[in-house]
Amino acid sequence: MQWNESKSATENLKYEVARELGVNLAQGYNGNLSSKDAGHIGGNMVRRMIEDYQRQHSN
Repeated sequence: MQWNESKSATENLKYEVARELGVNLAQGYNGNLSSKDAGHIGGNMVRRMIEDYQRQHSN
């Protein structure tokens, strides 16, 4: 996977997780986002990436 593809996939995941959590995440600068919400988004992204990795390598 190319770096640009990886970055795009990560960006998509970020917005998907934010939507699922009900966090209003705008494109670009999000200075109004609380640390708590940012942490929830990041934590859920990592959790999902780990689950995907484990699922891919469990066979």
